[in-house]
Amino acid sequence: MEELVKAIARSLVENPDAVEVKTVQGDDETVIELHVAPEDMGKVIGKQGRIAKALRVVVKAAATRENKKISVEILQ
Repeated sequence: MEELVKAIARSLVENPDAVEVKTVQGDDETVIELHVAPEDMGKVIGKQGRIAKALRVVVKAAATRENKKISVEILQ
């Protein structure tokens, strides 16, 4: 799942080398933390958060196929 988020984020930003993805295991949920360069935050979030929502929907759909609960957090 981490590789999926990294691939999508790298295709959106101007500085793909600055994209970092980290997985944090919680009690009942896994959180994927996405770090991008400050100048690329707008590209990852999109207008009114549409790109961020779409990214979360794709990850949630992939996680559902594996019977897992995964969320995505976009961090600076």
